[in-house]
Amino acid sequence: MHDIQNETDSRGIEIDDVGISGLRYPLYFEDGHLRQEGIADIEVTVRLQHDRRGTHMSRMVALAHEHLRRFDPRKLPYVLKIGADLLDAPALTVSVDIPLSTTVIAPASGAESCQVHDVRFEGRWNDGDTTVITSVTTEVTSLCPCSKAISDYGAHNQRSRVTLSVTGYGDNPYPFEVQQAVRLLEQCASAPVVPLVKRPDERVLTMQAYDHPVFVEDMARDVSLACHDRGLVHSVRVLNLESIHSHDAVARISSFALSRRGLSEG
Repeated sequence: MHDIQNETDSRGIEIDDVGISGLRYPLYFEDGHLRQEGIADIEVTVRLQHDRRGTHMSRMVALAHEHLRRFDPRKLPYVLKIGADLLDAPALTVSVDIPLSTTVIAPASGAESCQVHDVRFEGRWNDGDTTVITSVTTEVTSLCPCSKAISDYGAHNQRSRVTLSVTGYGDNPYPFEVQQAVRLLEQCASAPVVPLVKRPDERVLTMQAYDHPVFVEDMARDVSLACHDRGLVHSVRVLNLESIHSHDAVARISSFALSRRGLSEG
């Protein structure tokens, strides 16, 4: 049967990325410490050479079926190399989005519940070089320092959605585990978000947030500084779902500024 996708294309235009998106597939995630089953959203694309009319998208589904159903982010570079060979592509990208949960213990009652985090793994193989970006989004509590300072009592607080993306390369594609990222984000907030709380827990969490007020800028900088201290290539995005404003507040840091005066002179 004639393979039209293998025909030569005469227009001379390379395509940056082409492939499949929105493939929902069962996946068992394991990184040695966190092991869970779930349904992932998978995207596989290649850079298509200027003289190729099309790519083989069925092979991308086969790659997911054979190599991603048991997913270890440390092995993603191996999967990328297999995919690039299978598709005869100079560059290949695989993205895996999956919700993962961690166990949360209420601070006073000890009640146990689960908090779900949105996790994305994006691996790219480009002419032999491998890059893997792990992004973890979780919810925390933030309390406004300005509101606390100007009020006779109380201060407004809200949930914040924080995303930390860490980039790994070559032989170290997964330098910061999902659970480590979650703990770091909670430590840089006013207080954690706890799904199941009793009244004693609510009291503890309320006072903890009041004692640790942070602006959206504070959280972004604290997360970035903690990542820098660990030698991590990273980016961070903090979104405060404001409780008394008609807008939200957002802060982003795409990389840590080593030239920052206070650090370079310290």
